[in-house]
Amino acid sequence: MEFGVFILAQQRGYHQSSQQVIGNAVEQTVAAEAAGFDAAWYAEHHFNNYSLCPSPLMMVAHCAGLTKTIRLGSAVCVLPLYHPSRLLAEIGFADTVSNGRLDLGIGSGYQEFEFERFGVELKNSHALFAEFYDVLHAGLRDRIFSYDGKHLKIPPTAISVRTVQTPMPPVWVTSGHAETLGRAVRDNHNLFVTALLNGLDAIKSLRGKLVTIADKEGRSIDDVRFGFLRCGYASDNESEIMSYLDNARFQRRLSESLKFRRAQSDDGYLIKEEAGPNDMSLETMRANLPVGSVNQVIDRLLEEISILKPSHIALQTQLGDFDQVTMLRQIELWGTRIIPAVRKALGEKARAA
Repeated sequence: MEFGVFILAQQRGYHQSSQQVIGNAVEQTVAAEAAGFDAAWYAEHHFNNYSLCPSPLMMVAHCAGLTKTIRLGSAVCVLPLYHPSRLLAEIGFADTVSNGRLDLGIGSGYQEFEFERFGVELKNSHALFAEFYDVLHAGLRDRIFSYDGKHLKIPPTAISVRTVQTPMPPVWVTSGHAETLGRAVRDNHNLFVTALLNGLDAIKSLRGKLVTIADKEGRSIDDVRFGFLRCGYASDNESEIMSYLDNARFQRRLSESLKFRRAQSDDGYLIKEEAGPNDMSLETMRANLPVGSVNQVIDRLLEEISILKPSHIALQTQLGDFDQVTMLRQIELWGTRIIPAVRKALGEKARAA
């Protein structure tokens, strides 16, 4: 079982500067490597305070110089917002300067607010993603490639900086479209999935969907590598737990507001935090998630893993304005106690089987 930190880099208000938010993200990456995490993941968003990381690949390149072993991933590059040839060049550069530690997460995006400001129509995102997917394979595998699609047209082109990992870095695909996930399964790529802030029933349903997708491709989902994005927090301090849950709810409120075109802002930047139809109480969230004492978190994680059977757990660390010093201690706690205990229990279960 692999573990990563998923760093959203949020700004809950102007009491946080953009420099502080990005600095915290970098500091959490370094702390995650020291704690023994396998990977650090960086989101991509634009033009508001939901996430301040405009380029996961730039974060990878920067953090590569501050770390030695941890893998560094995009979660995800929103493909329709790029020019494909430039994206290919930046993938090659990021993998090169990280000495082959890049994990390439890709997705089609969902926030119309972003698409409008890049001059891209959200209704075309799925079709654009499909063509980008073709281009990535051609550009990463072939020294010279070309492409003639409905949306993308590229003359014979050579990408000068090639990836260290051949033929390409590990690719992780996230999508709300079953056919896109099926294509990733068919091409032996990895998946990135989430149950959001929901509990065991949602995880069981997610497992069923993945089984159906893999079966359609003639594969067993147990042979597919996939990561599970999850909120979790271990502490005996009640105020810490409630602060983490409050920031997790803030993240979901903004995400849903942007996804369902409800986003409101007084100044054109800070998105108002408003409860939506899927809003949850902090008590419900606490019951749904691996939150509580160290032993409670370990037991709940093992229960969720037994249902979903992921290869990777990506823990959401930087949410809202949660205290940075406290989060750094949390990352260390996961590395020293929670991750070793989970791996030990899974190892003992495997040996017993």
